[in-house]
Amino acid sequence: MGRPLRSLALGTVSVLLPAVAWAHPGIAPEPHDLWSAWTFAPAVVLGLALAGWLYWRGLRALWRRAGRGRVVGPWRAGAFAASLAALFIALVSPIDAVGTALFAVHMVQHLLLIMIAAPLMALGDPLLVMLWAIPLRTRRVVARWWNGARVLRGVWRVLRLAPVAWALHVIALWLWHIPALYELAIRHEFVHVAEHMTFFLTALLFWWLPLEPHGRRMSAAAAVLYLFAAALQSTILGAAITFARRPWYPSHFGTTSAWGLNPLEDQQLAGLLMWIPAGTIYLIVLLPLVWRMLSGTTAARPRRGHRTAGDVPSVAGLSARGTP
Repeated sequence: MGRPLRSLALGTVSVLLPAVAWAHPGIAPEPHDLWSAWTFAPAVVLGLALAGWLYWRGLRALWRRAGRGRVVGPWRAGAFAASLAALFIALVSPIDAVGTALFAVHMVQHLLLIMIAAPLMALGDPLLVMLWAIPLRTRRVVARWWNGARVLRGVWRVLRLAPVAWALHVIALWLWHIPALYELAIRHEFVHVAEHMTFFLTALLFWWLPLEPHGRRMSAAAAVLYLFAAALQSTILGAAITFARRPWYPSHFGTTSAWGLNPLEDQQLAGLLMWIPAGTIYLIVLLPLVWRMLSGTTAARPRRGHRTAGDVPSVAGLSARGTP
């Protein structure tokens, strides 16, 4: 991914931040409240709609120039759409509200943000596609600004280092499951906003590196180590939550009985969700990488007739120098 594309990283993610950050702490719902517990917050709905519109607009412009299905294949567009659907389920459906009552459902919300929405968005290549949603003249202005923003470019280079991205993701995972911070997130909307933002953004950065559509991707061996080490952290945390002898989170002491669980059972179910489904997702991603490593193929070869971003003439217009 070229430098001008990176310049839109903050802008692209900011389209989704109002939706991802939305929190809805309040009175914990009970089963009879389930189908009235949808959270149609304007920030969520408008943020997701705007992201979808920008992606559709950019994809249409890109395919008009490069040919339908070129550069960004239909399956990548489908991945982005699935990512928005996962965000909608996590933040609009009753999962958001019921998460205040059940730790297990709150864990489902976290997993949707970290393990579903983030990797699918990375596969959707939103930076490149949304870049095509803005006029060429604006792209050139952004490119010139980015070329002059040395400090920001330096910060971005550091963030894209595999050890840094991995550490930020793992720290966020452990940090927000510390009982004191989790309790703050349940009780205070501002902290809940920070929780959602850090989960999603660190996960997006984490998944971007091994799944990056353009530019220098990780080798298979590096990606296997990177993902396996993260999977191990998730497994350890999930097991610790599952086998704890007492419940950790007082906010759920009086909210689980209406759902037929006691607080410890609720916590055990949450730990199992982090342990097994999350581990399965890591395994699904790891298996083809292990196969590629064992077969000696370190990079996927483009299909016959496939064009990369560099083959599209107007991509040259992303630089401060060239025009298509």
